[in-house]
Amino acid sequence: MAMNFAIEVAGEANPLSLQTLYHTLTAASSSDPQQIKSGAQQLQNWEKRSGYYSSLQSIFVDVSLPVEVRHLCIIQLKNGIDKYWRKTAPNAIKKDEKDLIRSRSIESGTNEPDHRLALQNALMIAKIVRYEYPLEWPDAVSSIVSNIRQASQSDDNPLRLTRALLMLLEVIKELSTARIQRTRTSLQAASVEVLQVLGKTYVDRVQTWMKFFHQGGDDEGGAISSVEQSLLALRVLRRLLIAGWDFPNRSTEVREFWSLLGNHFRDMLSMAVNESSSLHENVRRLVEKHLRQIAKLHVNLAKAHPSGFALLPGSVQLASTYWNLVYQFGETYGSQSSTTSDLSNGQSGDDHNQGVPITEYLSLKGLLLLRACVKMVFNPAQTFKYQQAEDKEEKAQSRQIIKENILTGNFAEAAMQTLVTRFFVFTQRDLRDWREQPEEWERREEGEDDTWEFSIRPCAEKLFLELMLNYKEQLVQPLLAVFGTVANPQNRDVLQKDSIYGAIGLAASVLEDKLDFDSFLRYTLVQEVQIDQPGCGILRRRIAIVLGQWLPVKDGLDRPLVYQVFQHLLDKGTPSNDLVVRITAGRQLKNVIIPFDFKFEQFEPYATTVLHRLVALIEEVELSEIKLALLNTLLVLIQSVEEKIVPFADQIISVLAPLWEQAGTEFLLKQSILGILSSLISAVKGESRKYHALLIPLIDSSVDITSETRVYMLEDALDLWVNILQQTPSNAVSNVISLVPHLFPMLEVGSDTLRKALEIAEIYVYLAPAKLLASTVLLSPLTSLLKGSKREVTGLVLSIVELLMRSALEFGRVEALTRFTLQLLEVNFLQTVMSGLRGAHEAHQTTGPHRAKTWLDVLVETDYLSILARLALASPNLFIDAVKAARPDEQFETTVSWLLSEWFRHLDNISHPEKKKLNCLAVTALLQTGQSWILEHLQELMTVWTEVVVELYDDDERKDDCLVYWDVEAMKGANETAEEEGQRNLMFADPVHRLDLKAFIREHIQYAIASSGGSNEAFQEQWVVNVDKDVLQEFSKLGIF
Repeated sequence: MAMNFAIEVAGEANPLSLQTLYHTLTAASSSDPQQIKSGAQQLQNWEKRSGYYSSLQSIFVDVSLPVEVRHLCIIQLKNGIDKYWRKTAPNAIKKDEKDLIRSRSIESGTNEPDHRLALQNALMIAKIVRYEYPLEWPDAVSSIVSNIRQASQSDDNPLRLTRALLMLLEVIKELSTARIQRTRTSLQAASVEVLQVLGKTYVDRVQTWMKFFHQGGDDEGGAISSVEQSLLALRVLRRLLIAGWDFPNRSTEVREFWSLLGNHFRDMLSMAVNESSSLHENVRRLVEKHLRQIAKLHVNLAKAHPSGFALLPGSVQLASTYWNLVYQFGETYGSQSSTTSDLSNGQSGDDHNQGVPITEYLSLKGLLLLRACVKMVFNPAQTFKYQQAEDKEEKAQSRQIIKENILTGNFAEAAMQTLVTRFFVFTQRDLRDWREQPEEWERREEGEDDTWEFSIRPCAEKLFLELMLNYKEQLVQPLLAVFGTVANPQNRDVLQKDSIYGAIGLAASVLEDKLDFDSFLRYTLVQEVQIDQPGCGILRRRIAIVLGQWLPVKDGLDRPLVYQVFQHLLDKGTPSNDLVVRITAGRQLKNVIIPFDFKFEQFEPYATTVLHRLVALIEEVELSEIKLALLNTLLVLIQSVEEKIVPFADQIISVLAPLWEQAGTEFLLKQSILGILSSLISAVKGESRKYHALLIPLIDSSVDITSETRVYMLEDALDLWVNILQQTPSNAVSNVISLVPHLFPMLEVGSDTLRKALEIAEIYVYLAPAKLLASTVLLSPLTSLLKGSKREVTGLVLSIVELLMRSALEFGRVEALTRFTLQLLEVNFLQTVMSGLRGAHEAHQTTGPHRAKTWLDVLVETDYLSILARLALASPNLFIDAVKAARPDEQFETTVSWLLSEWFRHLDNISHPEKKKLNCLAVTALLQTGQSWILEHLQELMTVWTEVVVELYDDDERKDDCLVYWDVEAMKGANETAEEEGQRNLMFADPVHRLDLKAFIREHIQYAIASSGGSNEAFQEQWVVNVDKDVLQEFSKLGIF
């Protein structure tokens, strides 16, 4: 094949063949940018062609071709599996091509000389297995296992075994993470065969290299190869034992291999620790890798199959081995060999590049294993799976074994003392990082993620707390005894105090009623926080943490004294308060302030200084994670002191403004800033007006639909927007009008911000109704939300429209409402309302199991009728014109007939007093028309009148309507915002709160009498005579007619 071919024609112009594909791959893997671009485009055009991926594999399996070309082949093939292997994928790979790819994949992988290519081929096979095992490729696992069996029996080509093990590793990785039960069941069915073959391979290879290292020999290369192969086999077995059995303890093969692995663990541990000086560095590293894999298996199996772990042979001895490792490692861990002066005298301590030693790694796994045992006994994982009697019996038996043989009271006490005195202390590496990278060190120490599983001291703290919670009776007194020997200002052993105080802080919930913490605070901590000696920053940091741990759980502490301590710890002018101390104090201040019994009066003497120092600290630190933590403290402080934050608002704003600019694309930081601003605006209330010039541009840039940051900032920006609107005074409404255009794009069905956008729209109705009444820009999206939205959304939409109708009537009387009604008709809003009511009426005319259904529920129908009620109450003639326009294809008499029938039927279902009175007033107002279509419903009218009047005049001595507000001025607030003023104005102008119902009914009965010729007798003879006597009698008792 020629290798200097250049791509010069369009991608689709080149036919797919092995020759052209090879040349294209050569170009795409060259160093020429133009060739790479042309080749990549051609490959992209071919990837949907039939035969493309099998052709890639044909080139890949030819080991005589350049490695770069073959590497690109297998990468393209592996990526294509994700895109086109599934049957349902567009342009999916055909079945015959799949068969060809599968048939060559295992053999080519077994013979692949290049490790990189072999790994990619193994990953490709694993992806196919994930899709096709066991249905389309049932022998996938057994074929690889067969290759392992054959290769392990022959020493002709050791590479074949290594490659087969690599393929099986990737396949087991893929299958063990599958969530489809069928796949997991098939893996478990094959697990015994895999374990038998792989276990024998592992054992043979371990025996080979152990014999060589102990007895010597000539085949050093073969020994090294055996180490690598046994390690690969062990990596597979580690995953297989976890995923291959639900109850590993019931399998004879697993039990035998587990026992063998325990012996290997002890032998290898002896080699790595006791014989490490006699081993070559590469050999020692490979042995340590075996130990790491075995330790991972021990911990993972204890977590995944706790009962199985306890019931497997030798598990108790295994746990004891780990604890001995932990205990021995504790003798050299920490900084006992150094002094606290290392924090300030420039000593480097450990080598910067030193890796985690095997003893430290195994000790960490030992702590994790013991914690898994504690969880197994005291907090077992709950499951929804059906448990057989045998399962329950094994669970109880395993807990008993662990509790009686490992987690005894004596062990718990010894473990507690070891953890506190040996693992809670700082290492030289900690002291060095504190000095050289204070922010990074503090972030790592206070991290709230799962990094504790990878570090000795945080893991020891977790285990200590588990022991304290579950062995309170045995551990409290020994801990307090040790505490009593060190907790005095005369003891200057800072490292020892830090570890003991750390334990006291962690166990705060356990020691709450056992330790006189108030005395400890007054007579020890207050004095110690003032000590100035080398390394005292360690103790100051610990004091801040301990106070943050105890205040939320202990009542009656001297809080002003605590605030004074934090004021001192945040003082940058004190040399011992280095950056770590001040950052820790800033973090823990949140826990000191957040308790529900916080009183600003106690905090007030220190508020100015603490806030000033906290804000200065936020400016000083550089890491975003630290800034976020300190901003969170500031947020809690603002929320706790509420309106008393006003004197400090300018200072806070002056820091947040430049911090926003500095944040750039760090959106978490910007979200935190928006949250603080939102709480600050709520706290300062009307004073927020002076910050509009700063805040409105922030909201504008965050909610703009064209902004790239919108997806990250929108939710927090909307909260700030709402708070600004709610706190805007009447004379500053013009400042927030500019944001209105951003509101309309958010009013879309399915939008995550829809409810918040509707809430903002409702506030704007109170603030600037004229702005929203000026066009149909708002009404169009509101109309689209009427159908297909949830009840809450529909209710908000109808509430906004009703508010707009009331605003139009208030500010422009009937003429303005008429114009608004035309807008409602223009966007089909009223047509939608009438259509919904028509559907409800038709549904209510049917009964039985096949009755028609309506999408209007009771509450939504009430809101629909309230829209019509506003029209009828404002102007019956406007109501008539609107109904006619909304139902142009229907005679008005027909429309009004079914509408009134449904209206009167539904009035019985309205429970809200104001809504019920509104609809009562509306149907009563229709009497002004004097038309027979309303007078025919006189009996329904009298029934409604009687019911509503009785509700509103519920007291026999009451002479007026309880919903009428007579003293308007008495209800005016002292410091009203624009929203509150708008709400009050609309409420007082509402006929529901302005019209006395009895007088209104009496007045409109006169309209009905006038329509009958003005004679009461004629009215009686023509209309009242049709009213049921009982209904008439009850109505007459009201004294209206």
